[in-house]
This record gives sequence, C-alpha cells and structure tokens, in this order.
Amino acid sequence: MNEQNFWLMVQGLITSLELTAASLFVGCSLALFMTTSLILRTPIIHWISRGVITLFTGTPLLVQIFLVYYGPGQFEIIRQSFLWDWLSQPWFCAMLALALNTAAYSTQLFKGAFDAIPKGQWHACRALGMNTKATLGVLLPFAIRRAVPAYSNEVILVFKGTSLASTITIMDIMGYAQRINAQTYDTLTVFAVAGAFYLTINGILTLLFRVFEKKALAFEAVR
Repeated sequence: MNEQNFWLMVQGLITSLELTAASLFVGCSLALFMTTSLILRTPIIHWISRGVITLFTGTPLLVQIFLVYYGPGQFEIIRQSFLWDWLSQPWFCAMLALALNTAAYSTQLFKGAFDAIPKGQWHACRALGMNTKATLGVLLPFAIRRAVPAYSNEVILVFKGTSLASTITIMDIMGYAQRINAQTYDTLTVFAVAGAFYLTINGILTLLFRVFEKKALAFEAVR
C-alpha cells in the first residue's frame, strides 16, 4: 500500500471515530431516558421504550441501517417534510441506526445494574425522607458506575459496527478499504491495514476503560 492510500485509510478512521462518538452520545442519552422510563413505568413512554429494545436487539444492525436509510424515502410525506434534510444524509442515517441500536442494549445494561442495587440502599433513602425523584438521583448514578465494565464492551461494539456504514456509501475505514482494494486488487494488504486500525483503536479503548473502571468502582474497594 502506498502512502497516499494509507492516508486515505487514516481519513476513513477519523470518519469512523466521529461516527462512533456521535452515536454513543445520542445512544447513551436515549438509554438513560429509556432506563428512567422503565424504572418509573412512565405511561406510554414505558411501552415505547420496551418496543425499541425489542426491535433493535432482535434484528441485525445491517438491516437497521438499511431501514433507516432507505425506508423513509418510500413515504412522500417524509420526503416533503423538514425531516428529509436529515434522513437523506447517509452519515446521519448511519449515526441514527447505531445510536438506536446501542441505546437498546445500553438500556438493558443500565436497567440490570439498577435492579442489582441492594434493597437496603432503597430503604436508607426512604428513611432519609427522599421521594422517588431524589432517590433516583442518588441511586441511578451509582448503578451506572456499576455498569461501566459492561458498557465498555458496548463502546467497542459500536466502533466495530461503524464498519457497516460503508454499505450506504459512507467513506469510513471499510469504505476506503473497499475502494482501494477495487483499484489495486491488493486485498491482503488493504484489509490487513483496515483490521490493524480496528484492533489498535479497540486496544486503546480497552486500556482507557480499565483505568476508568478502577476510578469509577474505587468506592467498592474501600467497603
């Protein structure tokens, strides 16, 4: 692989990282909202959250990307609305699909961590006269810290999931890899470099999360 193609791959890496960061930000925000709705059993929103979880954990990510990108264009009312300015953009559609996918899985992680909170902590909050909102304000951050080890795997899965974005014309790592391979037919080298990029970033993310886990769960070490 020549230097020019290598830097094209680096450009694709930047696109993949940007897509990962945006998807995680939106997905985590949605996950916190849906987790709260499940805990409080908020009318209507509670069932919508369950529907999103069922849909996005029960179907392949590639199908979800195709539905988000190609689906809205089938409806005239959407094509003539302001939504089409966003839904006609491949990058936004890939980000939305990834965000909804990670939101569904992250909600399960956060809800599971919340359910694992000892009942004694609930009783302690009640004994202090806290209402439901105040109790959640104390216990939900505690549960999220407990979910950090599992959430680190979700972050890595989202980054690897960006490789499917190339199927809707996004020039990420895989997008440039496929283009360079079509031009040079140097399949082994091209995809070995692409794989090395993914492996390197995943390794860095793993190390960062290990450090973060130690700090987030330091309170357990002194119990």
